[in-house]
Amino acid sequence: MDTQLSDPVLYRNAMSHLAGHVQIVTTEHEGERRGVTITAACSVSDNPATLLVCLNAGNARNALFQQSGKFALNTLGAHHEHLANAFSGRDGLSNDARFATAAWVTGATGAPILDDAITSFDCRITDIKLVATHMILIGQVCDIRVADRKSALIYLDRHYRTL
Repeated sequence: MDTQLSDPVLYRNAMSHLAGHVQIVTTEHEGERRGVTITAACSVSDNPATLLVCLNAGNARNALFQQSGKFALNTLGAHHEHLANAFSGRDGLSNDARFATAAWVTGATGAPILDDAITSFDCRITDIKLVATHMILIGQVCDIRVADRKSALIYLDRHYRTL
């Protein structure tokens, strides 16, 4: 008996009802930076501190994450909606223009850290899994930056919300 769901549109519509914290995952390799807006990230363990992020494997530019062996997960606040749009590609900005929209510092791993992120996790990639259309980056947390508490930027029903 085949129980696989065969309607990806139905699946995407159903997933749009799950609220997700909006984040930008970034990396740098040999002077080239990459950043992507995501909601698919979560904690794996607290000992050792480990998290995962999911990226579209079909986008060739995301190979930079594999090449670099590091990433930073930058948690966005309500005041970062313009950054979420920029790094999602909605604004049509070049890669350099995207990074020019905010202040960045270099993390312990060398990954770009959003200077005023609510929280940033600087990670060394320990494993990569390819599952269907996405690659799952598993990262051991090397450093954490936490800012003063601010309203979170959430994505729900295909719209930004604040919490």
